[in-house]
Amino acid sequence: MRADRLLSVLMLLRHRGTMTAAQLAAELEVSTRTVLRDVEALSTAGVPVYTDRGRGGGIRLLPGYRTDLTGLTLDEAKALLSGAPSPAFANAMRKVAAALPEAHRREAAAAAQRIHVRPDGFARAPEPDPFLGELQRAVIDGLRVRADYRPRGGRAAERVLDPVGLVHAGQAWYLMALRDGERRTYRTSRFSSVTVLSEPAQRPDQVDLAAEFEASRASFRSGHTGTTVTVRADEYGWAKLATFGTVVTPPGPDGAGVLEFGDTGRAIWTLWGALPFVTVLGPPEIRAALAARLAEVTEALSAG
Repeated sequence: MRADRLLSVLMLLRHRGTMTAAQLAAELEVSTRTVLRDVEALSTAGVPVYTDRGRGGGIRLLPGYRTDLTGLTLDEAKALLSGAPSPAFANAMRKVAAALPEAHRREAAAAAQRIHVRPDGFARAPEPDPFLGELQRAVIDGLRVRADYRPRGGRAAERVLDPVGLVHAGQAWYLMALRDGERRTYRTSRFSSVTVLSEPAQRPDQVDLAAEFEASRASFRSGHTGTTVTVRADEYGWAKLATFGTVVTPPGPDGAGVLEFGDTGRAIWTLWGALPFVTVLGPPEIRAALAARLAEVTEALSAG
C-alpha cells in the first residue's frame, strides 16, 4: 500500500505542481504526518521533491523533472480504468486519471465515468462472470454488443445492446445498456455469450451511473410485491442493510426498525450475509428460512 501511495504522491505533484501536505492528505485519505513521511521517503530515494515554507508554499518537484509514469498511453489508461474490481481500486484509478497528461486526461476521465462501484454489500465471493472482460471492453471503447441473455426465471434470447456503463453492487456486476433506445439493466453473470461488434454504441456522451442504477432499482421494486422485515442492528448494520432494502421505519433507541426488500429471496440473501451482526425479529417465515439454512450449514460442517 505504501508503494502505491508514493506513486500517487509523485503523479499528483507531477501534474498539479505545488500542493500542500493537507491537500495531498485529502486526496490520498491519509494524515498530513503520513504525507510528510512519504515526501521524505521520495527525497531519500532520489526524487527531487522539496518543500517551500510560508504563505503560498507547499510541496513540489524540481522544475523540469519528468517521470515515465505520465507516459501512459490512452489505451493503457483505459485498461486500468476498466478494471475496477473494488471501490478502493476504482478510487485509485480516478486519481490516476487526474494525474495523466493533458492529452489523455479528458478521454480517460470519460472512460472512468462508465464504471461505478457502489460501496455496499458484505464481503462475499464474486459470482462467476465469464463475459465481464468483453463487456468492460465494449463499455470503455463505446462499441455495440450482440449477446445471449437469460433473465431470472426466463429463457435465453439474443439481444443487440448499446452498453452505457457497468455498476458493481453487492457481489454482482450489472450492465446498464440501451436496447432499441430503451434503458435496460442486465446482471452480467446471466450472459451466456457476448460478441463485441465493430459498430459504435449509440449512447449519451455523459452518464450518471449511480443515479441511473438507483432509478432502475426503484423501477424494478415498483413492479414487485415487497417483503417487509423487522430487524435490530447497530448503526453500522443499518447503514449496510439500507443499501439493499428500503427503510420503512427508522431504527428506534433499541436499534429496531423495519426494512422492505424487493422479494423474499432478496431479503433472505441479504440478512443471511448480515448475520450475526443483525437480529431478525420477524416475520416468522423469514426467521424460519434463515434457521433452516443455518441447520443445513451446521449439518454440512458436521458431516465434513
